Amino acid sequence: MNSQDLLEGLNIVTRALSPRPAKQILEGVLISAEENRVMMTCSDGSLTIEYTNAASVQEEGQTVLPGRIFTEMIRKMPSGTVTITEQDHRSATIRCMKNRSSLAVMNPAEYPEINPMKTGSAVKIQQNKFKDMISHVVFAIATDESRQILTGSLLEVNRSEARLVALDGFRLAMYKLFQPFELPAGVDVVSAVIPGKVLNELTKILPDDDAFCTLLVDKGRMQCTFGNIRLSSVLLAGEYIDYRRILPSDFKTEALANKSNVQDAIERASLMAREGKNNLIKMSFRDDVLKISSNAELGDVEEEMEASLNGEPIDIAFNARYITDVIRNVPDEELCMKFNSSVSPCVVVPQKGNDYLYLILPVRVFQ
Repeated sequence: MNSQDLLEGLNIVTRALSPRPAKQILEGVLISAEENRVMMTCSDGSLTIEYTNAASVQEEGQTVLPGRIFTEMIRKMPSGTVTITEQDHRSATIRCMKNRSSLAVMNPAEYPEINPMKTGSAVKIQQNKFKDMISHVVFAIATDESRQILTGSLLEVNRSEARLVALDGFRLAMYKLFQPFELPAGVDVVSAVIPGKVLNELTKILPDDDAFCTLLVDKGRMQCTFGNIRLSSVLLAGEYIDYRRILPSDFKTEALANKSNVQDAIERASLMAREGKNNLIKMSFRDDVLKISSNAELGDVEEEMEASLNGEPIDIAFNARYITDVIRNVPDEELCMKFNSSVSPCVVVPQKGNDYLYLILPVRVFQ
C-alpha cells in the first residue's frame, strides 16, 4: 500500500481514538487485510471510523497496531510502498524503501466487534452542504455534561428540508437545507440527536464537494458513509428540547446593519469586555444608529455605525463571546436582528428567506 494512502487513512481513523480509552485494545488501529483491500478501523467504544483502500494482499488476516505511534511512524517514512508483515502474533515489521521498523501488536480477537448497520432510515445529502450546516451550528452545542442531551445536535429531515439545531441554554443555532429528500416508505421525518464530537469530526473529514453521503439512522445508532470512509456512532438517548416553543413569533423591533462592521466593532469592544467582571457588550439601537460599547476598570470602548431601525428603540447587553459566535456564523452581508425587550431573546435571521436562525439570551443590566 502506498505510504501516502496509508497515512491519509490513519489520519482519518485515528480521530476516533480516545485520549483515555476504557480498554487498552482501543489504543490501537485494527488492520484487516482481505482480497485486494485493507480496512483500517479505530473506535472509542461509541464512535467508530473505518477507512478502506486498495492494496496488494499476500495473506489475509487481522492485526492491531498502536494507533498513534504507528501513524507517526508512517508520517516519517519516505514516499513509497509500505509492507506490513506480522510474526507470531507478537510483532509486526513495517518496511518502506530502505526503512524497516517493528511494533508490538495486540490481539485482534480482543477488539470490539464492529457490525455495519444494515437497517434503518437512509437519507442522502450532499457532502459539502451537510458540512456547511454542521459548521454553522456546532458552536452552540453544550459542553456541560449535566444536560447530556444538549451535548448533541438535533437533525431533522423531512421530504422537503433538513435542519440541524443546537442549543446550550444561552443561545440556539438552527440551519436549514431546502431540497427534496427521499425517505423510506411510511416515514415522514427522520430525526436523531448526534453527539457534538461526532459532528466536529465530520466537519474535518467530509470532502468539500457535491458528492452524496448516506446517513443511516435507527433508534440508537447512526452511520455516515462517503467515498471509502464509514463513520458510525451511538446517538444520544432521550427527548431533545422542544426548541420550537422557545422561538418568539412576533417582535417589537427589527434592526439591519452591515454584518462586517458590527462584527469588527464587537471584536474590538470584546478586548475591553474581557477585562471586566462579566464580559459584557452593550448595544443601543435608536434613530438609525447602532452604538456598541463595553467597559472595565482599565477603560471603555464605544463605537457608532449606521443601522436601519424599524420599531421601538432598544438597549440590550450580551455576553461578548456568545454574540461574537453568532455574528461570526451569519453568512449574509446584512445582519438582521429582532427584539422584544432588553430582557427577552434576540433573534438573528436572514433579511429574506429562512435558511438560518440564531437566538441569544441577553444579560439583564438595563432597568
